[in-house]
Amino acid sequence: MSASLTLQMTDAVSGYRNLIDKALAKYCQFGEGCPPKLREAIKYALLAPGKRIRPILALAAAEACGGQAEAALPAACAVEMIHCYSLVHDDLPAMDDDDLRRGRPTSHVVYGEANAILTGDALLAYAFEILAREIQPPEVAAACVANLARAAGPMALVGGQFDDLAAGQQPRNLEALKAIHRRKTGAMLTVSLELGAKVAGADEDQLKVLTGYGQALGMAFQITDDLLDTVGSCEALGKRTGKDAELDKLTYPGLMGLEASQKEAQRLTDEACAAALSFGEQGRTLELIARFVLERNK
Repeated sequence: MSASLTLQMTDAVSGYRNLIDKALAKYCQFGEGCPPKLREAIKYALLAPGKRIRPILALAAAEACGGQAEAALPAACAVEMIHCYSLVHDDLPAMDDDDLRRGRPTSHVVYGEANAILTGDALLAYAFEILAREIQPPEVAAACVANLARAAGPMALVGGQFDDLAAGQQPRNLEALKAIHRRKTGAMLTVSLELGAKVAGADEDQLKVLTGYGQALGMAFQITDDLLDTVGSCEALGKRTGKDAELDKLTYPGLMGLEASQKEAQRLTDEACAAALSFGEQGRTLELIARFVLERNK
């Protein structure tokens, strides 16, 4: 990644990251009834160092649509909780069996499998509590709850993960691969944008543009992930590489080859950037995020 892009990206999102990290830390202050060990495990999963792309997208979308980032913070944090719950569960031995995440031992390695499952369960439930309690007005909160539940549910995130685990028994073609990651990766990126936009009172045209941006970004993100698992380093990524090949998973490089995968990621990024720039200067951060996703090395 170029030093110039890194600097631009840092400048554009540093304020968002500070808001998000402070809000996430605040949400980890649980009252009586939450066992101390569970509180510790939730903090370990939720406050781990990460890119925070999904909550940043929520805040950037809110501002692109003329709203305030602070108003979208509960939605941004709810999305990050769903994302972290999915990582905790995906890393379990029964699923992807990963022992390293974000440069640290995974939750089940530190806290045990049963406690890792409960940590994910807690984050899943807590995300919807925050949306229902803190988004105003109530009808926007209800719409956000419905959208996030759909994106995290059987026809999107969970369905995509289910098919990803069963990929060895399914047709090995590009359409099958796209169908998996349109749900497993793309749905959560797109709903992040939708929630930020809804909090900002976006109109249908703005939502349509953001949906197109999110779908292109989601595919570019996954292709880049597949490429990094193939040619990246464990040290840079903070997780094991080469696992997709070990598990015989469907991947873009495996089906298309490295060069064709890189070209497709570039095409999708250009599509996302064009959508972002339709918002004018207010879409600049969304454009930078798309370029960052393509050029990242971890």
